[in-house]
Amino acid sequence: MKFSYFYERAMARQGSESALRERLPKPASREQLLGLDDRQVLAEMTRCIFRAGFAWRVIENKWSGFEAAFAGFFPPYWQQVPPERLDELARDERIVRNPQKIATVPVNARMIVEVAEQHGSFGAFLADWPADDQAGLQVYLKKYGSRLGGTAAQHVLRRLGWDGYIYTPDTLTALRNHKLLDASEFSKRGMQQIQTTFNEWQTETGLPYCQLSRILSMTLDAR
Repeated sequence: MKFSYFYERAMARQGSESALRERLPKPASREQLLGLDDRQVLAEMTRCIFRAGFAWRVIENKWSGFEAAFAGFFPPYWQQVPPERLDELARDERIVRNPQKIATVPVNARMIVEVAEQHGSFGAFLADWPADDQAGLQVYLKKYGSRLGGTAAQHVLRRLGWDGYIYTPDTLTALRNHKLLDASEFSKRGMQQIQTTFNEWQTETGLPYCQLSRILSMTLDAR
C-alpha cells in the first residue's frame, strides 16, 4: 500500500501539511551519532528501562537523582561494579528502588564496553548499522543487553537519534487495519513484515523511518 494514503490522512487530521511537519522528529546525522558519549548511551538505556511500566514523569522528575546515584553512568565502572554497590542502590531514595531494573545496568554497561572495543564507541556502532535493518538491531540489543526487548530498545534508539520506527499502539493498529501485519509484532514474522513495509515506504518517499513512524501513528482511524 502506498504511503501517500497515510500521509494524506495524517495531514487531514493535523489540519495542514505544515502542522503535520512540525510534529515530525528529526534523526541524528552520522556525525551526531559518532559524537555520542557511551555514558549517554547507558543513561538512556537505564532511563527507558525504568520508564517501562511507570508513569514517565516520575522517572523524569527523579532523573537528576539517577544521574547522581549512578555517578554519571560510566560504562567501564558499571560493567564490573561490586554487588554491594547494587545493594546500596536498591536502598537509595534518589532513584526508583527496583532491584531487577538496577541489575540491568552492569549487563548493559558490559555490552556497551564490548561494542566500543570493536567499533570505537557505541555511537559508531549505531552510525554503521543500516536503518533498513532495525529488526536486526532490535534482536542484537535484546540478545546482548538486559530488558531491551519490547519497545524499550526502540525508545532508546529514538532518544539517541538513530533513525527508526516505534511500535506505538496507533502504529500497530494502522498496520493491522490495512493487512500489513498479521502476526505478533515481536515474532520473527511480524518484525520482518513491519521492516519490509517501512523499507518500501522509505524507498517510495525518501522520508526518514522516524518520520514515517510518526506519520503512521497519526492515522489511528485509518480504515
